[in-house]
Amino acid sequence: MAQVVAPLSWGLLWLCFGVLSASEQLLEQSLNGKWRLSNSNRSLVLPAEVPGCVHSALQQQQHIQDPYFRFNDLLYQWIALDNWTYSTTFAVSTQIKVKQKVLLIFDGVDTVASVSLNGIVLGKTDNMFRRYDFSVRDQLKVGDNVLEVSFLSPVLYASERRKAHSSYVVPPECPPDVQKGECHVNFIRKEQSSFSWDWGPSFPTVGLWKGVRLEAFDILQLIQLSALPLYNHSCSQWRLQVEFLVDVVRTFNCKIELSIPELGLNQTFQTQFVQGRLNYNFTLNINQNREVNLWWPRGHGDQPSYLLKVRGFLETFLILSKESKVFFRTVELLQEPVAGSPGLSFYFRINGRPVFLKGSNWIPAHSFQDQVIPLSLRNLLQSAADANMNALRVWGGGVYEQDLFYDICDQLGIMVWQDFMFACAMYPTEEDFIQTVREEVAQQVRRLKSHPSIIIWSGNNENEAALATNWFNIPASLKPKYLKDFVTLYVDNIRQMVQEMDQSRPFLVSSPTNGAESEQEGWVAANPYDPRYGDVHFYSYVHDCWDWKAFPRTRFASEYGFQSWPSFSTLQPVSVQEDWSYSSDFTSHRQHHEDGNQQMLQQAALHFILPNSTDPLKRFTDSLYITQVMQAECVKAQTEFYRRSRSEMIEGKGHTMGALYWQLNDIWQAPSWSSIEFGGKWKMLHYFAENFFAAVLPVGFEDDDTLFIYAVSDLNHDLKLKAVVTVHSWSDLDSVCTRASDLQPVPGGSAVAIFEQSVTALLAGCGRCSRLTCLLTFHLQDEDGVQLGPTNRHFLCSPRDAQGLQRPNITAKVQQDKSGFTVTLNSAAVAPFVWLDVGNVPGRFSSNGFLMVTRNATIKFEAWCPTSVEELSRSLRVTTLMDVY
Repeated sequence: MAQVVAPLSWGLLWLCFGVLSASEQLLEQSLNGKWRLSNSNRSLVLPAEVPGCVHSALQQQQHIQDPYFRFNDLLYQWIALDNWTYSTTFAVSTQIKVKQKVLLIFDGVDTVASVSLNGIVLGKTDNMFRRYDFSVRDQLKVGDNVLEVSFLSPVLYASERRKAHSSYVVPPECPPDVQKGECHVNFIRKEQSSFSWDWGPSFPTVGLWKGVRLEAFDILQLIQLSALPLYNHSCSQWRLQVEFLVDVVRTFNCKIELSIPELGLNQTFQTQFVQGRLNYNFTLNINQNREVNLWWPRGHGDQPSYLLKVRGFLETFLILSKESKVFFRTVELLQEPVAGSPGLSFYFRINGRPVFLKGSNWIPAHSFQDQVIPLSLRNLLQSAADANMNALRVWGGGVYEQDLFYDICDQLGIMVWQDFMFACAMYPTEEDFIQTVREEVAQQVRRLKSHPSIIIWSGNNENEAALATNWFNIPASLKPKYLKDFVTLYVDNIRQMVQEMDQSRPFLVSSPTNGAESEQEGWVAANPYDPRYGDVHFYSYVHDCWDWKAFPRTRFASEYGFQSWPSFSTLQPVSVQEDWSYSSDFTSHRQHHEDGNQQMLQQAALHFILPNSTDPLKRFTDSLYITQVMQAECVKAQTEFYRRSRSEMIEGKGHTMGALYWQLNDIWQAPSWSSIEFGGKWKMLHYFAENFFAAVLPVGFEDDDTLFIYAVSDLNHDLKLKAVVTVHSWSDLDSVCTRASDLQPVPGGSAVAIFEQSVTALLAGCGRCSRLTCLLTFHLQDEDGVQLGPTNRHFLCSPRDAQGLQRPNITAKVQQDKSGFTVTLNSAAVAPFVWLDVGNVPGRFSSNGFLMVTRNATIKFEAWCPTSVEELSRSLRVTTLMDVY
C-alpha cells in the first residue's frame, strides 16, 4: 500500500510559500480519454471516449452504423431508452492528495446522472448546461480510484417528470408526428432539439459531453475570470469591471495586481478572500486621455483586443497568475418613438453607430456535440463571414456554444444574438427546476459576458408568441397560470439575474417580441408579431415569394426562410439507390416539416417548369437543384425587401434594421431552411447571400409596372451613385440596350431610390423587347464610373414563361495557377442559375447559381483540402435551368 502523506497545516503552508509558485499551488489532472461504458443489464460493455456520448462510442466500436444513415434514427431509439454507466479507474499521486482541497470537475454532463467515487455517491446532475464540481479530497486514495457516472434515460426521466407534474399540463406534450421524436423535452434541461425538430432527428444524447478533471489547490482556485468594459457617456470614460469567481480554502488578505500594458495601466487592490466560493469585483478606470481602440462588427472596422494581466500575491509570494483578452465596445438597443408611426424603433447601435444586422440563425452543428471539431466550426463561421454576414443568432433550442465559437466570432466581427436555451414550449416552474436554471444562467453569463461579439441576451425562442397566439390551445380560464409561469421564469429569474450580472448589453424576454411594448403589456403582448415593434419571425410557404407585398415591413426580421434539399453528394453517403427519388420513403422520412416536400415543389412551380426527366436519377438530382433555385430566389427577394426598407416608413411600418434568415447550417443530411449543407458545402442560397448582404447593393423591384432601383449602403460615408440598367434578350447574348440614371447622393447607412421608370416605357424605348422575351441586369456606379457592389438582375416574367430561352451547352475548363484553381466557362446562350458542382471535393466557388449573359466567364475555386486539376475536372458538373427541362 502506498504511504499517505499527511496534509500540511495552514500555518505550515504559509512557511512553505518560498518554494511554492502560482502554478504549483494549483495542480490539474485530466480524466479525459478512454473510459468504460455499459448499459443497464451489461449486455453491452465497451470503451468510450470522454468527452463523448453513447451514440458516438457505439459507432466508434462498431456496435451501430452511422446513426445518420437512412432510417437509423428510428432503429437506434433504444439507445436513449436505456440507462448507461460511464466508469474509469485513475491513479492519484501524493502531490494531489496532500493538497488542502481537491475538486472533481465535470464541465458538461448530459444529463441526469449520479456520480460516485470509490463507491461513495458524491451527488447528482440534472442539467446539460451546467458545470458540476464535487469536493473529493477525503474520498480520494493515493493510487487507483474508481469513478462512475450512472445515467438515467433522458426520455424516461422527462416522462417521469411530466407524470409527477400532475396539477396542470405544461405543453406541448409531444412533437408533431412528422418529426418522429420523443415527448416532454421541456421537463429536462438538455438540448431541446435533441428530442427532434422540424429540421433534425431525434437523438436524445447521453454522456460526458465536455471534459472531466481534478483540480487540487492549497490556497485558492480561480473558477472564472471575466472582464466587462463599461463606458460612462457623461464623463467620456471607460472603466473595466473585472470579476473573479474564486474558491478559497481559508480566509486571507491578498494583493491583486491588474494591468493592461498597452494602455499603460497598472492598478493594485488590497482585498480579503473569504473562505468558500464567492465573486469579487475590481474596477479599472481607463485614463480619459488614452485612446482606446474599439471592437467593431464586420464591415464597420477592426476587432482589436488588449491583454489583461492578473496577478495575486500573498505578501511577496505569487499565488495567482492569469491573462485574458479584453475588447472595448458599447452596444445599445434603441426602442424609441418614431415619427410617422404609432410604434417604436428597434435597432442596435454599436459604439454609437447604428448597424444593420445581416446574417442568419445558428443551430447545433451536429446531433453529437463531441463530433463538432474545430475545423468544421471555423469553416461554418468563416463561410458566414465570407457571405458578408455580420451577425448570427444562437437559437434557443440548441446549446450554449463552446468557447471556440465565440472566440471566432470575436475575431471575425460577427455579432451574436444569444438566446437562452428554451424554445417553442411552456416550462415548469417548480423550485428545483428554477434553481437549476438559475445556476445554468449564472454560469453561462459569467462564461460568455466578456465576449464583445455577444450583443444581446434573449430569454427564449418563440415562447411569448406561443402563449400570446395560443399555439397549445390553452383554455382562456387557464391562461393566467401560464402567464404567471412565463413571468416567473423569464422575468423574475433569468432577466433579473442577467441584468444584475451584466450591465453592458440589453436583454429581451423572448424572440419574437414587441420588446418595450411587450413589457408594457405585462411581458406577453397581444400580438408579438406586430411589425411596428421589436423583432418578427415570418414564414409563409403558400404565397408567391416573388411578391414583395406579402412580406411584413418589420423593424427587425430575426427569422424567415424557405426550405431546400441538399446536394446529391451530401445525401449519397447516407442513402442507397432506392432512396434516390423525390417520392421515396427516404425523402419522406427525412422531411420533418409537415408537407415540406410538396411545399417546395409548389413554390418552385409558380415560376419554373418542374423536372420531368424519364431517367429516375436525373429527375431526382434535378429536383434537388430546382428546390435550391427556389429557396435562393425566395430568400433573396425577402432579404432585399428588408434591406431597402431601412430608410422608409410606410403606413407606420419600416425602418428595418436587421435581416437574419433561418437558418445558416444543418445538423444532418436532410431538407431544411439552411444555406450551408451538413459538411459545409454552400447551397445556392449561400452564394446569393454573399451578394444580397454586400455592403453596397442595388435592389430592383416593380410596383404597378414601375421599376424602382434602390441603392443600399451600409458604409459609414456618403456616396454619389447612379443605376445602370441593361436590357437583355433571353435569346441573344448581345445586350439590347442600356439606360442610366443621374448621379444621386446616397448617405452612409441608408437605402435610396435612384431609378424609377415604367417597364413598358423602358422596353418600348429599347425596341424588339417584351416582358416575355427580355430581362434586366443592373448595377451601381460612382462618380468615376467605378462599379460598387454586385450586379443584380430583375426578371420581367417567370422563367417558366420566358420566350427564347435555349440550352446553353456550356463547356468548362479547369486550370491552376499560383493563385489557385479557376473554371473557365463558355456558353452558347443566356443561361440562368448556372450551378457548378464538384461533388465531394471540399471547397467553394467565387460565384455560383449565377445568371450568365456573356459568352465567357471565369470562376475561381477555393479548395479546402488538397486537390488537383484532374480531380476537379473529373468531378465538375455544370447545370443550368434549361438542363432540367
